[in-house]
This record gives sequence, C-alpha cells and structure tokens, in this order.
Amino acid sequence: MYVRRWRAVRGSIGRLACFAGGMALVLAALVSPIDRLAEQLFFMHMIQHLLLLDLAAILVLLGLTKVILRPATRRLVRLERAAGALAHPVFAIGCYVVVMWAWHVPALYDAALRYAGIHVLEHVSFAVAGGLYWWHLLSPIRSRKRLGGMGPVLYMVSTKVLVGLLGVGLAFAPDAIYDFYERQPGFWGVASGTDQAIGGLIMATEQSIVMGIALAYLFMRALAESDRQNEREERALDAVEEI
Repeated sequence: MYVRRWRAVRGSIGRLACFAGGMALVLAALVSPIDRLAEQLFFMHMIQHLLLLDLAAILVLLGLTKVILRPATRRLVRLERAAGALAHPVFAIGCYVVVMWAWHVPALYDAALRYAGIHVLEHVSFAVAGGLYWWHLLSPIRSRKRLGGMGPVLYMVSTKVLVGLLGVGLAFAPDAIYDFYERQPGFWGVASGTDQAIGGLIMATEQSIVMGIALAYLFMRALAESDRQNEREERALDAVEEI
C-alpha cells in the first residue's frame, strides 16, 4: 500500500528508504534470530524492545509525508479531535515512560517471557507507545497541539531522562532481578548479572544517542521552516510594494 501511494505521488527515494528501513527493523525484531536470542539473553531482549519503541517508529514516520497521507489526513485530524486529552503530548510522554517502566517490573517481565500472549501484548504496547511518542515530533501533519519553541526539547529531555534512569538502575543493580534469566544456563558465557548490566547500559546509551540525533534533526527542521516563513513574508512585502 505504501509503495503504491509513494509511486502515485512520485515520492523521494529517501522517504521510501526510511519506510522500508522501519519495516525491516520490525521484521528483524520479531522474526529474525534476535527474537530467539531475546529468550536467552536480557540484553538481546532490550535490543528487541528498543527497535520497536524507537528506531522502527522513527524510520516509518520519516517515510511519511503530508502528500502520501493525504487520503487519510482528514480522518487523522478528526481522530485527533475525538481523542481529546489522549492526543496531547503530555499523554504521549506518560504513555512512553509508563510502558517502559511497567514492563520492566520483574513480575510482568518474567510473565511476558513465559506466556506468548503476554509477550505479544508487550510488543504491541511498545510499538504503540513509540509510534504515539514520535508522532508528536515527526508527524508530517500539523497538529493542533504541535510542539513549538522549546517544546520539543522539554518533551524529549523529560522522557529520555526518566527512561535513561531505568537503564542506569538496571546496569548498576547489585543483583540480577529477573528470575527467568537467572534460570538460563549462561548463554555465551555471560552471567545473569552481567547480562542485565549490559542491557541497562544499552538502554541508557540508546536513549542519549537517539535524543541527541533527534534534537539536531528537529533544530535543522525548525531552521528550514523559519527560512521558508521569511521567504513567504518577503514575497508578501514585495507584492504590497508593487501595488
């Protein structure tokens, strides 16, 4: 469906590459050896989660444009209005942080690894929370609650710091806290405590790197929008002077 629409509007190769990359990351997370290794090692499970929560969502949204979404634009606007407070950026922050922290509560985390249905729910919640969170930053459709000024900075810092703290806590916990991985035979010769520390560091590092890159991208986009606005104002002034 995406490719058909992309061809119809003659979209850029870059947009297609981003969308295809996002889909490839979803496949890598769910149907590649990463999925099997996630049952053996905590840090591989962490990588799987971060692919769904951040990287795949970012690439998919970068692959979308207002023109590509045009058939659904009005429906999305109506949906935003109907959602009310659920469409507010503050809700997206809360959803992102709560989903990440809740699924790392030992009882829930171990249950997801033992029961397939709970594991599917976990992955769906990560994908939904990540998609909603990044939509407010990367959406090609102008929202009524669009973040402006320092909004994107506060939006990202407040979220990434809270999730990064979870990673730091996992990395420096004195003992392994997940019973499921403690019962594993030590795949790759990695002890459960070390495995957990690696996973926590991966989470904290990924949050910092993604935040830095995203803020740089948003800054460049804001500059480009400012330049376009200045050009429109100059053309309007020129038209007035000619009259």
